[in-house]
Amino acid sequence: MGSVGVGLIGTGFMGKTHALAWRNVKAVMGRDLGAMPDVRLEVLCDTPSDRAAAFADQFGFARATGDWQALVADPAVDVVSITTPNQMHHPIALAALKAGKHIWCEKPMALTLAQAEEMERAAREAGVVTMVGYNYLRNPAITHAQRLVAAGAIGRPVQFRGWVDEDYQADPDLPWTWRARIEEAGLGALGDIGSHLVSFAHALMGPIESLVADMQVIHETRALPDGSGRRPVETEDAASVLLRFANGAQGSMVISRSAWGRKSRLGFELHGTSGMIVFDQERMNELHLYQNAGPRAEQGFKTILTGPAHPPYGHFCPAPGHQLGFNDLKVIECAELLRTIGGGQPAHPDFADALAIERVIHGMAQSAREGGVRVHPHA
Repeated sequence: MGSVGVGLIGTGFMGKTHALAWRNVKAVMGRDLGAMPDVRLEVLCDTPSDRAAAFADQFGFARATGDWQALVADPAVDVVSITTPNQMHHPIALAALKAGKHIWCEKPMALTLAQAEEMERAAREAGVVTMVGYNYLRNPAITHAQRLVAAGAIGRPVQFRGWVDEDYQADPDLPWTWRARIEEAGLGALGDIGSHLVSFAHALMGPIESLVADMQVIHETRALPDGSGRRPVETEDAASVLLRFANGAQGSMVISRSAWGRKSRLGFELHGTSGMIVFDQERMNELHLYQNAGPRAEQGFKTILTGPAHPPYGHFCPAPGHQLGFNDLKVIECAELLRTIGGGQPAHPDFADALAIERVIHGMAQSAREGGVRVHPHA
């Protein structure tokens, strides 16, 4: 299969998860799940350049640079991992596509829907492999939920109730950052975490036909880090949404980055005509299933602990109930990207799939800004 050279841009939270995934994917997955090229960790980029050099040594990259354009142009780099703040996704992705590189980009795709559409068009024209980092979809519990729905285990899906709550912006004394500014963040809670909830809804229920939304800025100003004053918070802290899916089912979502005590409460109830599936990312190795079958006196929710029976869990651990973690989901994601580069099935979500999510979250913002009008995000 040969090998692919990796260029990583960004060394923060997601940069490290990408680095770990690139380093661990072969050791974990082997070649059992399809042909995957070998990985060469070629170039790491961050600023200043001494920071890049330090992380290149820590992560195991051969070289470091403070110039992302040099990384994109480097002939040894075949795939670019984009883990920068949101505002840099668009220019880096366009440059990488122009250079014929494959792309693994964190979500959201871009600051605006127009930028995301431009990225998707460029990817189609370039004919390269793209993937956007919706790693929660790789959880064996979620893929098992998809199998259960497809097999009719809960009958016809009729309602999706989703929530995603975190408290990383709950403290009013946190300083102002780029996440508070539309020109740098694009969206707030919708782009940061609401997009993950939409990815679940699409995976389990299919396309969203229409929506009505409201948004809230909870902490309207924050103090500047240098103590020179306060700046307004332009991006939403919370949102509530009513949904109608293309299959006729209805749904709702509540989203907050200011929910004290919640760390990664990304979850849903999926109601069907003969049962229900429940999931919560804070207990990511559990799936709860209720089926209206058997004696009434014995009916109740069943807790399914993920294990080797839920692929690809067994590639990480042979024992059920021992649990996977967040970084393991990135390894699964990386493996799918490599299999696609090696000629396997298309990677999901690619830029086209992720654009559908972008249309929904920007449709939510549009509905809220226009006073709760009904929006058809894919019209």
